[in-house]
Amino acid sequence: MADQALGLDVGGTKILAVRTDGEGTVLARAQVPTPAEDAEATLAAMVEVARGLLSPEVRAVGVGAAGMVEHATGTLRFAPNLAWRDLEIARRMRAALGLPCGLDNDANVAAYGELRLGAGRGRRHLLLVTVGTGIGGGIIAGGRLYRGAYGFAAEIGHIIVEPGGPLCGCGNRGCFEQVASGAAIRRLGREAVAAEPDSALGRLAGGDAEAVTGELVTRAAREGDPTALAILAEVGRRLGEGIAGLVNVLDPEVVVVGGGAAGAGDLLLGPAREAFARAVEAPTHRPPVALVPAELGAEAGAIGAALLALEELGAGS
Repeated sequence: MADQALGLDVGGTKILAVRTDGEGTVLARAQVPTPAEDAEATLAAMVEVARGLLSPEVRAVGVGAAGMVEHATGTLRFAPNLAWRDLEIARRMRAALGLPCGLDNDANVAAYGELRLGAGRGRRHLLLVTVGTGIGGGIIAGGRLYRGAYGFAAEIGHIIVEPGGPLCGCGNRGCFEQVASGAAIRRLGREAVAAEPDSALGRLAGGDAEAVTGELVTRAAREGDPTALAILAEVGRRLGEGIAGLVNVLDPEVVVVGGGAAGAGDLLLGPAREAFARAVEAPTHRPPVALVPAELGAEAGAIGAALLALEELGAGS
């Protein structure tokens, strides 16, 4: 039978695992919670969910994890939003499963998934921007994933865009992800409800500012609440301005926007596109660069991790 691979996408709340063939068709899937505060428990959960999907055709395992991944050694060096430091994930998974294992940043593998099967099909130069609690990035250059010298490329969420701004999980202040992510939507929503608990958003939150989430802001915006609409417009503006700077540097054919906060759709992407068009260098003298929603949804990272593992580690083994 044809070679297969496992792909794991390890986030702060869940571990999603899939088994795919070489075309990225998902043959089996499983999901378990992430014990995010306990690195050893997280590794044990990863091994357990992978074992549950193994078949004789599996040739390799790919893992995407949120943080700075040293690709050559398969080590997660630092995770700004999780308590994980210097974890030798690839070595530990390889020893437990007896299969080649590769480790990449979660946005990197999602970018590869979108290139192969999603919104980046047919492109050779692509920027993926994941907008969730934070902001992640993946770069496809010349049809291949660009990792940089050590594997740390595309940590776009930690470009400082507002010196002295909100404190970031990386230790700096005013990072891109602090003004243009789901965390920014939540923070601005809580500030708005604290100031106006009787607003439509405030009523949805029961007058409790701490109960406000990004999803609640999006719901209020869809119901026409002007406060919530203004929050998404502000965060969208900052997102578009940041993407414009990245396009100036990277010159991609397309920017694919994914992640949980991107579920707000055009309430967020509309203002982002408008701000991008204003901020990108010489917009009338360059081919248009579309900002498009990701197509693979929550499985992009796991599918991309599996495809990368099969291509780089498992094919023909």
